[in-house]
Amino acid sequence: MKVSISYPPLDSKKGTPLLSQNRQFQYFNSPTYIYPMVSSSAATLVHNAGHDIIWDDGIAEEKSYTQWISDLNHSNPDIIVIESKTPVIKRHWQIIKDIKAMNPNVKVALTGDHVTALPEESLKNSDADYILTGGDYDFLLLNLVNYLDSQMKLDPGIWFKKNGEIKSTGVFSLNHDLNNLPFINRDLTKWNLYNEKNGNFKKTPGTYTMVGRDCWWRNCGGCTFCSWTSLYPEYRVKKPELLVDEIGTLIEKNKVKEIFDDTGTFPVGNWLKKFTRLMIERGYNEKIDFSCNMRFGACSLEDYKLMKKAGFRMLLFGLESGSQRVLNELNKGVNVKEILNSCSLAKQAGLTVHITVMFGYPGASKEEEHQTYQLAKKLMDNKYVDTLQSTILVPYPGTKLYETSLKEGNLRFSPGEWEYWDMSQVLTKNSEMSPAEIKQLCDKTYELFLSWKYIFRKFLAIRSYEDIQFAFRGARKVLAHIQDFK
Repeated sequence: MKVSISYPPLDSKKGTPLLSQNRQFQYFNSPTYIYPMVSSSAATLVHNAGHDIIWDDGIAEEKSYTQWISDLNHSNPDIIVIESKTPVIKRHWQIIKDIKAMNPNVKVALTGDHVTALPEESLKNSDADYILTGGDYDFLLLNLVNYLDSQMKLDPGIWFKKNGEIKSTGVFSLNHDLNNLPFINRDLTKWNLYNEKNGNFKKTPGTYTMVGRDCWWRNCGGCTFCSWTSLYPEYRVKKPELLVDEIGTLIEKNKVKEIFDDTGTFPVGNWLKKFTRLMIERGYNEKIDFSCNMRFGACSLEDYKLMKKAGFRMLLFGLESGSQRVLNELNKGVNVKEILNSCSLAKQAGLTVHITVMFGYPGASKEEEHQTYQLAKKLMDNKYVDTLQSTILVPYPGTKLYETSLKEGNLRFSPGEWEYWDMSQVLTKNSEMSPAEIKQLCDKTYELFLSWKYIFRKFLAIRSYEDIQFAFRGARKVLAHIQDFK
């Protein structure tokens, strides 16, 4: 069979859609393309089973919609797989209609957290044939393709229409062994589309890995706002040897200079110690920079020093709020003191620290929103943090925050008005701050990069031409981000 894994272009005055492999959707004025690890894994699995793969990322290839639909018609696939997300789901319904008008016999499957949370919605409102729920849609796609090819039994987690009725094979399962996955075929999935335009890379070419699915804090309930809660209610991770082997392949074959692992939270404890030891033993710490997502309070100073020695460059922490009450409501499992301490220890070890902050939590007071800004400013001023990302909270379907907000009437836009759920709007009600004031606070946080104190510090840190390039790329990103909320 011929299978197209597609990201249709989504033209918008708001900017470029940050869609692939994303927990939070946003339109960016300065394009960022994240290498979609699970979709790439799906392509590799299906390809290795003897089927033809068309890697069709019209967003990253910067195609017009007319060009994309024409190319799709020319390639004539048997099945098209589209990863979707809440703010663009209605656009995808229309695109499926266009696809079916062009080729009524082609099968279309949707994946992602939105359709996992609301699978029946898309089957009722579009011509989609299948919904692959859960985060292991690489395994499910292989199962679906084999079913269509030879009528083998469908695995749990697949929704479809039969004789006009919506059917399901049951609740998806996360019992697949990640250790059995082959290394991703990077050439098949056009990895070069994603190896430069990404703010997580200081050196290029860079690429992504994903050793776990998804966050070990999920075992403690997970953060109430996390959009991947519905995809990965359980945490699994590959053996550290497999990630080190994959890194070695990326260094030798693809000449990669930097890697970002996009596991929700990178493994710690004995797993981390073994991984760092193997990186050092094989000398990969001298050949590549490595970065990952991490949780506050998860590592000691000794851990951070070992990570630095093993080639780690940057750690990305989800700070989210500077209010302890809000942190508790979000089930972050951290306190403000731990945030300050973790940033300080990571910096002592020589690591770069990046934080993400969010505004617009329902019920947060004006004082609590400003506590977030003040904490971010304090961390920047004290050199505990190198860079940050400022966003607006979105309570996606499938999250605990969505259910709470719906129940308590805290949503400014009703379910179904999905086009407004793209972070250009404030989704939740706040009695003390207007949506405009919350967006201004987002901008104000980004403007911390523009202080003379910060600029001077970065100027003094320049040691190479590579540092200059990275600084200029970062400056362009910051100025563009300020426009993202206009």
